[in-house]
Amino acid sequence: MKINTAEFIVSNSDASKCPKDFLPEYAFIGRSNVGKSSLINMLTNNKNLAKTSGKPGKTQLINHFKINNNWFLVDLPGYGYAKVSKKTKSIFQQFITDYFENREQLVCAFVLIDIRHEAQNIDIEFMSYMGESEIPFCIIFTKADKIGKTKIDSHIAAYKKQMFANNWAEMPQYFVTSSTESMGKEELLSYIDQVNQEVFKNNSEF
Repeated sequence: MKINTAEFIVSNSDASKCPKDFLPEYAFIGRSNVGKSSLINMLTNNKNLAKTSGKPGKTQLINHFKINNNWFLVDLPGYGYAKVSKKTKSIFQQFITDYFENREQLVCAFVLIDIRHEAQNIDIEFMSYMGESEIPFCIIFTKADKIGKTKIDSHIAAYKKQMFANNWAEMPQYFVTSSTESMGKEELLSYIDQVNQEVFKNNSEF
């Protein structure tokens, strides 16, 4: 799939106020500073679409971008950012939970994980929540240009081991990416295109 148009539509903190268009949605979420904005900008060929910042916690709202006029890319706030106040974090968590559990248009979430680090409990816990809530998701490992292939393989293996230890029957589908080198871009967009085709073919609501 080639992205020809990527248009910012709306930001808000209330899942019930998200766009009413019944188009497939793909939500991107991860720990703060995981490289989410850079990945979104790389995928859409627009370095200014999502706001990037050296300061973690920049995304604090649900951001909808309409892609090619037939699906939405949804940029969600990061989880587990220590410097956000407890009150703000609880508000984040509530509207993120509301979005995931009530948004009918959501067809897949992408959980972003920094490949440079070994398995982190907060990521495992978040993915366990997604699994228990039966929210379909894939994993996107980011910043793959920062470490060698051997370490990439060992870190992915560590995540598999952790997930199996947490009663997962299998590792969710995953992609290895680098925003600076456009690694994984084609595979990721091809996957979204494939899912979109299935959604439009099999679901009369879309």
